[in-house]
This record gives sequence, structure tokens and C-alpha cells, in this order.
Amino acid sequence: MNNITFGNERVGYYETVAGGSGAGPHWDGRGGVHTHMTNTRITDPEILEKRYPVILKRFELNRGSGGKGRHPGGDGVIRELLFRERVVLSVLTERRAFCPYGLNGGKPGTRGLNLLIREDGRTISLGAKTSVAVSAG
Repeated sequence: MNNITFGNERVGYYETVAGGSGAGPHWDGRGGVHTHMTNTRITDPEILEKRYPVILKRFELNRGSGGKGRHPGGDGVIRELLFRERVVLSVLTERRAFCPYGLNGGKPGTRGLNLLIREDGRTISLGAKTSVAVSAG
């Protein structure tokens, strides 16, 4: 399961981020879904941008990230946020150090990646679990 939170003195936001589900002996995995989660859904982009100091710049399937095989694993997602205010961002994510494994001859999927692109253009890998202050822009 992958989670992000961000907030400051004015707002707080929590999100479970979708990923890919594994394939089975007779079916392909599904991309961009919540697996092993109940009672959650992602906030619509229009609501996210209206209520929180963030712009959703990109949200799409990470094509080809599911493991290859007779029945390929589901693809993960790419989600890029632009913060409009200073916030504290926290990530609690999995499959960043080890690839999602393949079974019965299937190949592993691609590891996830959490990147922070600073206003000066520097790109920082956040790792799987961290909390960091983020400036607007």
C-alpha cells in the first residue's frame, strides 16, 4: 500500500495511491487500482485543486511497469503534484527497494520511485518512507 500526506497550519490531506495488481493463472493484472484496500477512493482532481494548495500536473498509468509474462502484472501510476504553498510532505510507500516479484516464470515489475523536484531544478529521491518540508513551486 502507498500513502502520501501533506499539510501545513491551514490544511491537511491524506491519500492512498493506486498501483498495479498482480496477474493470476488465467488473467492479466489491472493497472491503476487500489489492491487490498477497502473504504477508500482517490479525490477527484477538480476537488483536490479547489480545496488544497496543489495542482495535479500529471496522473497516468506507468505503461510497461507491470511484470511481463503470459499474463502481465498491472501497471503502476505516475502522479505529479505541484505545491502552491509551503507544506510538509510525507510518503509511506512500498516496492521502492525491491521489485514486485513475478510468479511461475513471470518477470518482476518495475520498482516505484518517489521524486521531489526542487524549485532550482534539483531532483531528490525521497526513498520509500520519509517526511520533508516542501516549498511552493
